[in-house]
Amino acid sequence: MRVGLFVVLLLVVTLVNADDDVYPEVKVADSYIELHTGPGAGYPVFHVVDRGDYVEVIKRKTDWFKVRTAKGKTGWVSRIQMEKTLTSSGEVAAFADPGLGDFSKRRWEMGLVGGTFNGETVMTVYGAYALSANLSVEISASQVTSDFSSSDLVNFNVLSQPFSKWRYSPFFTLGIGQITTSPSVTLIQVEDSQDLIAHMGVGIKIYLTRRFIFRAEYKNYVGFTSNDDNKEFEEWKAGFAFFF
Repeated sequence: MRVGLFVVLLLVVTLVNADDDVYPEVKVADSYIELHTGPGAGYPVFHVVDRGDYVEVIKRKTDWFKVRTAKGKTGWVSRIQMEKTLTSSGEVAAFADPGLGDFSKRRWEMGLVGGTFNGETVMTVYGAYALSANLSVEISASQVTSDFSSSDLVNFNVLSQPFSKWRYSPFFTLGIGQITTSPSVTLIQVEDSQDLIAHMGVGIKIYLTRRFIFRAEYKNYVGFTSNDDNKEFEEWKAGFAFFF
């Protein structure tokens, strides 16, 4: 009973202090800085912060920073303008380029990889979202081409990366999807086929520089055909990705 009360009390304290995060403040030293509605020059400017005012730096996305003014207005400021602000000690604010630490804290990842699928050429584009430092979900679309047929694969998988802080970081993946195969020749009448597939695999991600990653992986697929004649496929791929 005491354990239960302690857990409830801990949750209450956590909720009460949820908004008590302390963010670093910088002082506007240039004539002004512009607040955009989103992290990019294409987003409109909706507010201007004048020289001498302070803003809180909440988070960073590539070369854009989410800030909050003393009056509670929240917007995005470019790195160029942020580098013209001052710290509380009066020094020019410095913002380092993304590094290995950002690699382990990433939330989104996108990439292009290619290789062989059962001996045929395959190209894959994928996107991933990190649920935690060690676990992420991915969705990918692949195209396999050969002399006699072409196949489109759509996959959803879960990726476990137990050593996410390592520069050379191994991972394990498990997922399901669908493969659609279309014949490239018309000598005989063959209909397109759609089959469910499942896979498991291993791979490695290597942090290169800034926001770029090299990725290599191996997957073993099982295709569940309608006539219960299940097939196995092997896939080897490598390519590059970036994170943000």
